[in-house]
Amino acid sequence: MKNLFFILFVSTVAAVSCSKKEPQDLYPADSPKANYDTVAVDSFSSGATSVDVVRQIRMSSKKYQDSLKEALELQEQEKKIQQELEKENKKKAEEEKKQKTAETTPEAGTKTE
Repeated sequence: MKNLFFILFVSTVAAVSCSKKEPQDLYPADSPKANYDTVAVDSFSSGATSVDVVRQIRMSSKKYQDSLKEALELQEQEKKIQQELEKENKKKAEEEKKQKTAETTPEAGTKTE
């Protein structure tokens, strides 16, 4: 009798566990989809980068481009300032030459007397 109950119990457990169950859909159609890449990439494979690293690269490249533009603007401003200084120096030099020539011509006239 004990064996009969044991065999009956085992057979019902086996029947329940082996019965076909409807597979549960892990990804239903109405589930929200991720707007980013969810494919796993081996971290040791060639070209594998994390999302944070890519973001930092993009940010640094934009910063780099901005810094290049600022450097070019500074160089242009320095060139303009140098050109203005050169023009002023040329004007001063011409004025000094005129003054020297004006001073030397009357002196030459007085010396000839």
